[in-house]
Parts: sequence; structure tokens; C-alpha cells
Amino acid sequence: MKNAVYPGSFDPITNGHLDVIKRSAKIFDKVIVAVLNNPNKNPMFSLEERVELIKYATADVENVEIHCFSGLLVDYVKEKKIDVIIKGLRAVSDFEYEFQMALMNKKLDEDVETLFMTTSSKYSYLSSSIVKEVFKFGGCIKGLVPEIVIEKMRSKL
Repeated sequence: MKNAVYPGSFDPITNGHLDVIKRSAKIFDKVIVAVLNNPNKNPMFSLEERVELIKYATADVENVEIHCFSGLLVDYVKEKKIDVIIKGLRAVSDFEYEFQMALMNKKLDEDVETLFMTTSSKYSYLSSSIVKEVFKFGGCIKGLVPEIVIEKMRSKL
């Protein structure tokens, strides 16, 4: 049984994230979406809210679980007996950063493997930061995030 983890802050989850999650779920027996608790960030949504939004958005995907973690990803991977880290890529700039992270994870634990998955082209420009900025200035984010995210963002602002 091959298990994978798709880590991120998911603040908020976007349709680009969902694209990677659903495609990964077709490849692996189990995909854990691991929501990072990063004390250096000031998220729009609490950790608990992000987990709930992801659970709602992935309810139709049977082999996806949602967890939280903090600290080093390699420690989490070892603890949960995960085989592969999935990293979504939108552009070359994502690759440069994610490649460095994959090499560092490999240095910390030589058994850790990273799979890079490009998002579908229709989501290649999409990020949680862009979604939040567009929303704050009154732009339309329909089709970029699940409807539940739009509802929750409206209640936040």
C-alpha cells in the first residue's frame, strides 16, 4: 500500500489544490492532506477552519484524509509511515523552491521521495495569496475556490 502526503498551508484551499489532491488520489492508495501550522504566518483561517474547509471540499474522495502538523515534514512523514511527498507546481519559480526543499528533505532522510505534480493549466496562475487579494478588493473568485470557501471568506470580511 502506497501512501502519499500533500503538505501545505491551504489558506484557503483553491481549486488548484483540489486538482492535485484528486489526481493524486487516483495514483496512491491513501493521500494525506497535511495542513501546516506555521507560526511565522498570519493566516486568514485558523488551522481548524482550514481543516474543515478541506474536509468539506474533499468529501467525495474516499482515500483522502486531512491531518495537521507542525515542525519538519520529514519527521511527520516518518511518523506516519508515508512513502511519498507530493508537491504541486504551477510555474518554474515553484520548481526552484520545491526542488531545494526536496533536496533538503532527502538530506535529512534519504528514504524520503518527492513527486512533483503540475497543476492543470487552467489553475497555473492560481494561489491562495492571489485569491485573498482579489477577494479583499472585491474581485470575483468564483471558480477559483470551492463555494464553501467563498461563503467563509465573506463571513470573515
